[in-house]
Amino acid sequence: MKYDVVIIGSGLGGLECAYILSRAGMRVLLLEQGTQAGGCIQSYRRHGLSYDTGFHYVGGLDEGQTLYAAFDYLGLLRLPWQRMDACFDRVTIGGRTFAFAEGYDAFAETLAADFPSEREALHSYARLLKDVARQQLGVLNPCSKGASQASALFETGAYPYFREKFHDAMLINVLGGTSLKMELRKESLPLFTFAHAGGSFIESSWRLKGDGGQIVHSLINDIRSFGGEIICRCGVQELVEKGGQLVRAVCKNGESYEGKVFISNIHPAATCDLVKQSEKMKKVYRNRIHGLPNTFGMFTVSLCLKPCSLPYFNYNHYVYRRPNVWTFHQENRPVEGMMISCRVPEDGSKYTQQVDLLTPMTWDSCRQWSDTRIGQRGDAYLRMKKEKAEECIRLAEPFIPGLREMVAECYISTPLTYRDYTGAPEGTAYGLRKDFRDPLMTLLSPRTPIPNLLLTGQNLMLHGLHGVTMTALFTCAEVLGKEAIWNIVKN
Repeated sequence: MKYDVVIIGSGLGGLECAYILSRAGMRVLLLEQGTQAGGCIQSYRRHGLSYDTGFHYVGGLDEGQTLYAAFDYLGLLRLPWQRMDACFDRVTIGGRTFAFAEGYDAFAETLAADFPSEREALHSYARLLKDVARQQLGVLNPCSKGASQASALFETGAYPYFREKFHDAMLINVLGGTSLKMELRKESLPLFTFAHAGGSFIESSWRLKGDGGQIVHSLINDIRSFGGEIICRCGVQELVEKGGQLVRAVCKNGESYEGKVFISNIHPAATCDLVKQSEKMKKVYRNRIHGLPNTFGMFTVSLCLKPCSLPYFNYNHYVYRRPNVWTFHQENRPVEGMMISCRVPEDGSKYTQQVDLLTPMTWDSCRQWSDTRIGQRGDAYLRMKKEKAEECIRLAEPFIPGLREMVAECYISTPLTYRDYTGAPEGTAYGLRKDFRDPLMTLLSPRTPIPNLLLTGQNLMLHGLHGVTMTALFTCAEVLGKEAIWNIVKN
């Protein structure tokens, strides 16, 4: 059977492309090498409880906001979303706590209460966030001229912008304090990436009641209802080109699937490796893709708590020992900063059952075990995980007194875990690193040198649940046309 579209990889981008294209009437096949779909938003179960791997909250889901129309079209608004507190994020740096408030004006005014001399600059920054939110969707407009505005922000560094805009060094740390949802690298991070990754949460912030796997299951069920096919345990080992076009995907189990269009949701370097022989994909393109650096990974401590031990808190708390928010992940020290997030109670009580502690972890910290697989890394690796988890709990305890005594079970993941389960090179949390100093090299188009091979996912332009959804729309616009995709999001 020949498919209209063959998609490789069932992370969020692959699932959303499969949904959009199958709903449009195309015959779609999605191939996943793992045992279950979902990539970084899949969940896992231990002793009857489910745990998230990468999803914690999302922004912009209220009517008229940046993600509302897309999630409405994708059928995801029917999931049990819970709006977070008006002050949805708190940032503690060296003992001082600051709040991020919902709404652009409220965001600026809340921070201005702590930094009154920066009030005007904060409102100017809030207007920038609002403009970025508008530009994201405007780029999909067939008549849009917004791409040049976005390009200018991709060519501007986030940290240099803050240094020029604000005079208070603590405020610059605070503004970066909620940004463990991106790689906060002062020497390379584009302003557009920073503003996109944080801006939608200021519109409104939401958690799911339950695990992020609900997103995966919702999309899968709808894809199949539209006639799409999803096959797990079916890793692609080669994409075969003939006459300058891909013609089929050959899988490790010996099966072969023909297609008219191929979309890869796996890492672009891994995609290039699948195309063994090509007239179109030249060595210079392959070398460029393989030479791009990845963002860091995450160390995650997932805690199952004893019953009725911790009241649920409807916000995230970011904690830093010192005002070194922009550099702490590059320092060879114990855990200096992290995010604390808890699960919405599913039993109707006021107590949470789960708390996640997340902190950046570079590949260099894992390199000595890079040749090992899950369950075979040895005692030194287990000791490292235990020691780092203890550091996380110690840093969290001033804000959750007695946390250690509340813990019933503890599950730990590192970039190695993400690499082995999702195939992400070096366990990268946010895909390829974007660099404002060289945006043309680090921002990837959905198009490739092979006309019927497209890319999607967090490695291209934008990451996170919001960013990957936008990127999936860009990819599908290459198949269905901009006007068709604009009709999805224009309202």
